[in-house]
Amino acid sequence: MEQELEKQTGLPENAFRELKPGEVYNPLMSPDRKYPEVNLWSVLWGIAMAVLFSAAAAYLGLKVGQVFEAAIPIAIIAVGISSAGKRKNALGENVIIQSIGASSGVIVAGAIFTLPALYILQETYPEEITVTFMQVFISSLLGGVLGILFLIPFRKYFVSDMHGKYPFPEATATTQVLVSGEKGGNQAKPLLMAGLVGGLYDFIVATFGWWNENFTTRVCMWGEILAEKAKLVFKVNTSAAVLGLGYIVGLKYAAIICAGSLAVWWIIIPGMSLIWGNEVLNQWNPDITATVGSMTPEQIFDYYAKSIGIGGIAMAGIIGIIKSWGIIKSAVGLAAKEMGGKSNAESNVKRTQRDLSMKIIVVGSILTLILVFLFFYFDVMQGNLMHTVVAILLVAGISFLFTTVAANAIAIVGTNPVSGMTLMTLILASVVMVAVGLKGPEGMVAALVMGGVVCTALSMAGGFITDLKIGYWLGTTPVKQETWKFLGTIVSAATVGGVMIILNKTYGFTSGDLVAPQANAMAAVIEPLMSGVGAPWLLYGIGALLAIVLTFCKVPALAFALGMFIPLQLNIPLIVGGAINWYVTSRSKDAAVNARRGEKGTLLASGFIAGGALMGVVSAAMRFGNINLVNEAWLSNSWSEVLSLVAYAVLIFYFIKASMKTK
Repeated sequence: MEQELEKQTGLPENAFRELKPGEVYNPLMSPDRKYPEVNLWSVLWGIAMAVLFSAAAAYLGLKVGQVFEAAIPIAIIAVGISSAGKRKNALGENVIIQSIGASSGVIVAGAIFTLPALYILQETYPEEITVTFMQVFISSLLGGVLGILFLIPFRKYFVSDMHGKYPFPEATATTQVLVSGEKGGNQAKPLLMAGLVGGLYDFIVATFGWWNENFTTRVCMWGEILAEKAKLVFKVNTSAAVLGLGYIVGLKYAAIICAGSLAVWWIIIPGMSLIWGNEVLNQWNPDITATVGSMTPEQIFDYYAKSIGIGGIAMAGIIGIIKSWGIIKSAVGLAAKEMGGKSNAESNVKRTQRDLSMKIIVVGSILTLILVFLFFYFDVMQGNLMHTVVAILLVAGISFLFTTVAANAIAIVGTNPVSGMTLMTLILASVVMVAVGLKGPEGMVAALVMGGVVCTALSMAGGFITDLKIGYWLGTTPVKQETWKFLGTIVSAATVGGVMIILNKTYGFTSGDLVAPQANAMAAVIEPLMSGVGAPWLLYGIGALLAIVLTFCKVPALAFALGMFIPLQLNIPLIVGGAINWYVTSRSKDAAVNARRGEKGTLLASGFIAGGALMGVVSAAMRFGNINLVNEAWLSNSWSEVLSLVAYAVLIFYFIKASMKTK
């Protein structure tokens, strides 16, 4: 029987389609049998992956504002090491490795979107604001734990009740990797090769500066004139990691993100200069003294245009909640039914449908919220009870309501709109906290830490639903995934706290070397609100209205709005990567060949992302040790940008050729 099970390597035919009336989905691993899942091997490798990918994801996220999903590369590595270790029936172990390790990306996303803003504001208020490792660690940890506990009641709805109705793109790819365990060597080779190429490519740029990281139209005279007179500029980041990210995002969503970016850079910014060129627009920022016409395109973007994107992101989050209201009510009803059930009901539940009991979830949630309360009371609110009570009510309410938004987004498109929802949280938190008397630098810290907890909770909820769907398809035990996810959260929270401190000391979040776009956006939102200056509500309103119009036109508003506030040079590579994805998956008349090429490309893109990000961390560590081999004079030369374009073209050529070459 065991041999027969080992031979069954493909998913059942009904894995990805809706079930017919009376039809049952039987996962790869039988619900009636036990398999190796949690043991020393899977736990230790899971911890190792969590540390490794937390460091890599933190660097990439702070560099470009995008956090890659670590699930696929971790799954490939898990399959590779299981194959090398000649482990039998390792599928359950590999799921646990992936589940623990994947905590890295989600905790990082939660932390880096908000908490670097503390460092950014610290430069403005050095005496009033102090940032400690424990602040970063505790807010990330407690947020992650809340995300796990709040999501579990929704698990059955998303992964089982809605079988075949949601595509789950990230989970699908990861599951296919894990299923093809016997092909581990074949799949690990292109990943490792691409990791080596991408890592070396980005390492050369970051450590030695052989060519510029960005290419801009300012390399020639007409480009300079266009930028100065017409406020028109074109930029592209030529790193391997961002190119890989574009491939995985795909052409459709890359095009929407890029459309948002071009709308800002090629329509709004030149338009503002044309209409208000001779005016000083400083109603919400008294520090602005220059006319719009005298500003560079980058300055117009920072001061005005980006705020439209922020408003769009916030409104996209609200629309998501409205759309998900039915799901929220359904899951709460399901949870209440389980709470009121008989104590022996648990024993009748199949292994593959067994969750942590509702009593544990409820008690765990209450205890976690008490810890959040104590953290806020003693560390953030300086012993003010009223401020603490208001803060905990906001955090608990928003985290629970937005959990479904995060899970829904991941289930449909594989993208978690966590930054948009967090921005809305920050705006709401700032307005409410000011109303109850908490203003200034203390209010900024409070709002950001609240945002950090919420952001991490939502990020965890979105990421964890992917892990649970993988487990559902393969037939692992949900309660084991849920239990050991807490360990991954602890490890990842500690790692990201350490990496953030190192990167801040090495580069600084205001130097320009680390963009940290989301964190800068967060700082830009709350500083005026907490300083009594006001905020650019008009610009937020325009963005919100645009999101509503886009939603009515069936255009993903969140993707468009994200493109509006992430810098242009980081959006253009997404469409380059997306175009490569389209090209390699459409050249053959044989659909099976196109699918194999697409899968090969996903492996290579994952390698670029992981390799580039990891070597970025190595480069940061070298700079931290005062080892700086970059020739700044050469990088200021326009020929360094021309060379970057040549190197980029070579990288793209390799990517396409390697993706097209399949057996």
